[in-house]
This record gives sequence, C-alpha cells and structure tokens, in this order.
Amino acid sequence: MGASPFKSFWMAGYECSDQLNHYGDRVDLLTLTGHIDKIQEDYSLLKELNIATVREGIRWSKVEYKPYEYDFSTVELMIHAGKVQGIQQIWDICHFGYPDDLSPLHPHFARRFVSLCEAFVRFYRQHSTEGKLIVTPINEVGFISWLGGDHASTTPYCRGMGWDVKYSLVRAYILGINAMRAIDPELLIMTTEPIVNIVPVEQPSAAEILIANEQHELQYQALDMLTGRICPELGGHPGLIDYMGFNFYYNNQWVSNVFDCLPWANLDPDPRWRGLSSLLLEAYHRYEKPLVLAETSHPGEHRPNWIELITKESVKALAFGVPLMGICLYPIIDRPDWDHLHIWHHSGLWDASTENPFARWKCESYAEAIMESQVLLAGHIF
Repeated sequence: MGASPFKSFWMAGYECSDQLNHYGDRVDLLTLTGHIDKIQEDYSLLKELNIATVREGIRWSKVEYKPYEYDFSTVELMIHAGKVQGIQQIWDICHFGYPDDLSPLHPHFARRFVSLCEAFVRFYRQHSTEGKLIVTPINEVGFISWLGGDHASTTPYCRGMGWDVKYSLVRAYILGINAMRAIDPELLIMTTEPIVNIVPVEQPSAAEILIANEQHELQYQALDMLTGRICPELGGHPGLIDYMGFNFYYNNQWVSNVFDCLPWANLDPDPRWRGLSSLLLEAYHRYEKPLVLAETSHPGEHRPNWIELITKESVKALAFGVPLMGICLYPIIDRPDWDHLHIWHHSGLWDASTENPFARWKCESYAEAIMESQVLLAGHIF
C-alpha cells in the first residue's frame, strides 16, 4: 500500500460551502466563520493538537468570477498560510456551490468544471512545486444530488431529478480527474461521500427488508460510477481514485422511508445500529482502496463521547485489516446553519456565535478527547 501521503493521522476540516441555500441565498462559510481572515491563527492553533493536515476549499463561485476567467488570489493566500505554518492542505475544487449562471444540469457544466480543474492545478503548481497535490474534485456527490435534485433545497432546485444531477456531477468529476492528471500525473484523488446505514422498521416484512437493502445500496452509486462498476460509458475505473473518503455523523443511520435516526448513545442501544467499523469494512471489501474518515463531528455537550466512540470503532476497523489512513474533524471551527444563519451548530473544536462569529472558544473536553484518541490509535495505525 505504501506510506501515507498525509502529514498527520488526525486532520482538520474548514467548512467551505459557498452554495445557494434553501432560500436561494448565497452562503459563504469560509467568510462567515472568519477563516479567510484568521487562517494563520487558525493553523497555528492546530499545533497544540499535533494536526498538520487540513481540508480546504477554493469556492468555485468566488474563483470563477466570469465564465472561464479566474481569480485565485484568496487561494494564493491560503497556500502561503499553509507553507508558513507547515500545514498540508487537501483541496476541494467544488465543495457545495457553483457559479450563479451554472448548475449540474447546464450543458456547459462539465466543460466549465474541467477548465476550473486545469486552471487550479496550474496555479497551484506555480506556487507550490513540491509534495503531492491531493484533491477532492466534488464533495459528497450523493448528498448534493439529493439535496438539489430531489429535495429542491439548492441548485438546481428540482424534485425527481436526483439521478440526472448525480450523473452530470460524476461525468464532470471523471473528466476533471483526467484533465488534472494530464497536468500533474502524481496528483492524488480522495473522494468524500457519506457512509450510512439504512434499516427496515422493527418486525419488518420481506418487502420492507428488500427496500431498506436497496436504499442502503444506493449510497455507493456515485462511487460505483467513478470506479466503473456501473455506467461504463462515463469512463470510470478503479485507478481514478487513490483514497476513499467517507463522512460519518451521528445521524447517518435511519429507518427506511420513515427517516427516524437511530440513536447512538442510548443505554439500551437499537440492535439495528451498526458500528462505524462494520460500515468501513463493508466499503473496503467493495472497493479495496485505503480509506479516510473524511468528516466526523458531533454538536453540543456529547462531542467528547462521540470522539471516544469514533476512536473505538477506528481501532476495530484497523484490527479488521481496514487501511484507515486518517480521521478529519469536520468542522474544526464552529459554523452557522446553511439555511438559518443565526443558528450555530457548536460542533467545532473552537466555538463561535452569531454575536461573535470570529470567536475561537475552545471546547476543552473535545480537545482532551482528541488527544486521548491520538494516544490510543498510535499503536494501531498503518
């Protein structure tokens, strides 16, 4: 498998969504959280936690100010901050958000995305000539396809079009990878898709079990397209992907067609709840690629308990032989809700509020749990 390309096993993710929200308003979380203005300070804070790898995003809607015309000046500042602070950056080309004149269903979408990918890699290599460039072309294809194509809560604000949105995004994703590797053959690709568990109701019928299984299987659709398991006309194949990133939160397990989330912290646990280790093992057996827990966090007072659970499950996954290469706390800085900006999730290691959005109030118990996790995992990681 080779040595890990990541500077640290524990990573930090800075929320970089620049999408249009449910109400059609542009949300720029890199600005709202103050990360753009405080990036040097934010990176410096990571040192006390031995975190040297981060996820960042370039914000497509900001970079491409006119079709095929780009302004990477903010990205340049971010690259510089990484060099100064000794931080390795994994880059999202498209986290959540497209330019105002574009959607995945637009006939120019793939062409515009490929051009963006090419421009970014050329720009990056002009300013950083050493080390592996690690890129996530499009974040959470499965989720954003549902949100915009079936739930009408972001671009293109459709219902019943989730498959069409997903197909278009994956087509652009594959073309983007090929275009970037033509410029930088050593470039590494890390996907970031939700990993979920969808279960039938209690005492289910045979039909309900079948439906739940089918819905559970759908979570892999985008990755199956990228790796060529389905839709071979898109040109997907296993060699496109270097690291499979999976995002896992407390609400990633629910009842089919009911959407009630399975509780994770009850004294009497629901037998339908699956440990993260079993889900990662399932994904590894499917794709046989090294894995990264690309996003995980929990809001409020149970943050340390969540990290304890994630650590135990990560140790189990590693014991099962899953090549887990890292865990990313996402978000590392508190963030407001996309649709209701006055509500802050308090899921970061450093909290903020509507009154003080640029605050950096450390959750000490969360930090202690992460430090303890690092010690516990030290003897198990690859």
